[in-house]
Amino acid sequence: MIRAACLALVLAATPALAQDYKPEDVPQGRPDYHLSKAGDYRLDPMHTAVIARVLHLGFSYSVFRFGDVSGSLVWNPEDPAQNKLTAEVQVSSISTPVPDFAPVLLGKDYLNAAANPVARFVSDSFTVQSDSKGEVQGQLTLMGQTHPASFEVELIGAGQGFTGENGQPVIRDLLGVHAETQIDPQAYGMNGFFTAPIPIVIDAEFARTAP
Repeated sequence: MIRAACLALVLAATPALAQDYKPEDVPQGRPDYHLSKAGDYRLDPMHTAVIARVLHLGFSYSVFRFGDVSGSLVWNPEDPAQNKLTAEVQVSSISTPVPDFAPVLLGKDYLNAAANPVARFVSDSFTVQSDSKGEVQGQLTLMGQTHPASFEVELIGAGQGFTGENGQPVIRDLLGVHAETQIDPQAYGMNGFFTAPIPIVIDAEFARTAP
């Protein structure tokens, strides 16, 4: 009953998609990076999640999500070495299930977001391992410190698909990926509570800016 109600709400929010398309007509991404055309892409924040998994004193992982994310991708499937990625996260957009803890994390004892409001990744190189797997190397800036970082990337889907413009679904070239890395919190100046490597998990979708 609950799932049916949720589905009804989704369909009501996208009447053009619900009324005009049968399931077999809805375009689906496929795990082959060649299927998305070359061009300039923008990260779609509505289909992106940045997660940090922080070990809680050796007992469990606490999960934090950053909701304000932007990015651009210069994409060339015929020559991936020419690809360029820049992504930014607004540190103040952190969320946690612990009540009233987010403002504490943003303070001077932790992330010091007032002094360093943006985390940024700029790619140096793309390495292709297969049609759906690869590695992106670059520079990660966090808390005013910049260090090399390498993301293991899995392509979830590429090709033409639905994205939104002015509340209406349109067809564009899309790229959707899952990426993971680990950072050394001490290298970025975090306090003594953070000594274990911190996994960073990203699910992101990019849409080509031109039709």
